[in-house]
Amino acid sequence: MTNKSLKKLLQDYPLLRSITKYQEVCWINEKKNELPVATIKEVNMEEAIKRLQRFAPVIAEWFPETHSDFGLIESSLQQIPLFKQAMEKKENQIFFGNWFVKSDHQLPISGSVKARGGIYEVLKFAEKLALENKLIDQKESYRKLLFPSIKSFFADFTIIVGSTGNLGLSIGIIGRKLGFQVIVHMSKDAKTWKKDKLKEIGATVVEHDADYSVAVEQGRKEAEKDSFCYFIDDENSTHLFEGYATAAYRLEEQLHAKQILVDENHPLFVYLPCGVGGAPGGIAYGLKKVFQKNVHCFFAEPTHSPAMLTRLYTNIKDISVQDLQLDNQTEADGLAVGKASEFVADHIGSFISGCYTISDNELFRLQALLFETEKEYLEPSALAGFYGPITIKSYTEKEKLYENMPQSTHVFWGTGGMLVPEGIRQEQLDFGKTML
Repeated sequence: MTNKSLKKLLQDYPLLRSITKYQEVCWINEKKNELPVATIKEVNMEEAIKRLQRFAPVIAEWFPETHSDFGLIESSLQQIPLFKQAMEKKENQIFFGNWFVKSDHQLPISGSVKARGGIYEVLKFAEKLALENKLIDQKESYRKLLFPSIKSFFADFTIIVGSTGNLGLSIGIIGRKLGFQVIVHMSKDAKTWKKDKLKEIGATVVEHDADYSVAVEQGRKEAEKDSFCYFIDDENSTHLFEGYATAAYRLEEQLHAKQILVDENHPLFVYLPCGVGGAPGGIAYGLKKVFQKNVHCFFAEPTHSPAMLTRLYTNIKDISVQDLQLDNQTEADGLAVGKASEFVADHIGSFISGCYTISDNELFRLQALLFETEKEYLEPSALAGFYGPITIKSYTEKEKLYENMPQSTHVFWGTGGMLVPEGIRQEQLDFGKTML
């Protein structure tokens, strides 16, 4: 984009002026539509739940950490009152409602939200191959997948994905366990320890000295050369989206178990860290299907990588943060994405409540504060959502929600952290403490 084109863009979309200066902003979706969310015909959440149940005995056998949930890949919903109190003191204001963290940073198997979509899509592909070749029957137990002969069969197939880290980890772990060959194309933002973990389990890591979009494109090109290759497209996959969407049913069950109402007088606010958009988009879609107008979903992005905010605000297809002359450099590696998923933007743009940005320093400050108060560690990108209540005051006023805020529930979606090496954890926490 030329300087002249950028100047015109800044004139047409004033909020971009702050964005190009790496300032924290909040965009409220003035065109939000509260009509029932349109059904995406390729996404069947009910069938996805059934598919995960069919695989549960196999998952429980392979991953002992899922035994207590009988092979279900799920995380807890934890209240964080001490963190809320600390935030009130720090910000010198009262925050209404109850605060919870949806602990996908502790999600079994791969310790991130990507386990929901990445593992699900690999399982769906494995099921398709096994059914087509009459290796399993849906009416029988899927424990047959534990047989060495089936693992040898899957070894003839390769799964390829482009990733900044966590999606590649999820796909690599479950793919290798099933027997598939796995190739992960990783951007320059990917952390070394994530690459090393993939190599340890036998996955092939292809490193690129470029950002996420290049890694995805190279992975796609490689897969097109071989009919035995299956490409998982983080930018456009309805299967990933479907897996993420099932989280809404789990959250509904957990809120019900805690006797927490969600209705017109008891609004639910959910804050979702956003990179390319697949995980938060799928979760938001599921949430709107379940809770309809009573849930308010916000996406959170780093000030250096506001890809989804820019796309939704301008409604310009394929616009990138590089078009705004932003560097797309952030410690929130999972959110270091220059261009948003067009599939997600098209399908969630009509009902998302808004997007906001957060600086890297604020991510580390919140990370340290959460650990100090609640002893919960999340990787930096996962802390983006925890800034939400500070930024949405104008939204609650616009939607006339202030009278119901004392009865509100706020859920911050954890995205990763469980597998981060101890040395890196401590280094991050020590840095964050310097800003408390």
